[in-house]
Amino acid sequence: MDEPDDWSVKMRSFGPKIAAAGLVMALAALAGGCTSIRDHRGYIVDQTLVDSVQPGVDNRLSVEKTLGRPTFVSQFGEKDWYYVSQFVKTPPFGRPRTTEQTVLRVRFDPKGNVVAVDRRGVEQVARISPNGDKTPTLGRHRGLLEDLFGNIGAVGAGGMGGQAGPSGPGPNGS
Repeated sequence: MDEPDDWSVKMRSFGPKIAAAGLVMALAALAGGCTSIRDHRGYIVDQTLVDSVQPGVDNRLSVEKTLGRPTFVSQFGEKDWYYVSQFVKTPPFGRPRTTEQTVLRVRFDPKGNVVAVDRRGVEQVARISPNGDKTPTLGRHRGLLEDLFGNIGAVGAGGMGGQAGPSGPGPNGS
């Protein structure tokens, strides 16, 4: 019988070690995809710049030069400026979750001068749970065909051009 050569003996002893090392490397590569992703969204808060905005001293133009354009401006009442910063953590195969949030509000008077600078965190965020079902509507429930054909004949003859316009001398025909 043939005696095994040195090469086959070495391969038999190193084969399981190479397979184990390959398995460990493959698992390490796959485990990298299972880590959570931490991301920053929005305004990057620089505390020294925020502290430099002073009520009674600064105005809209100086705030814009110091902090930049706001994330959004209030739609009602006084035009407050909001700078929003969020840190979001996204687990693998999961939905993003806000872990830290800072809202910087700069309030102005009607002349455009800074009145106050407020800072709020994630504790001020309202959590809502939208209803996953259909949105309820008031009134009767109509089917698809009623929605499509329900207005046929509802438009009067005046809307179809069947009647003449106003006949009197006044602006509305009177």
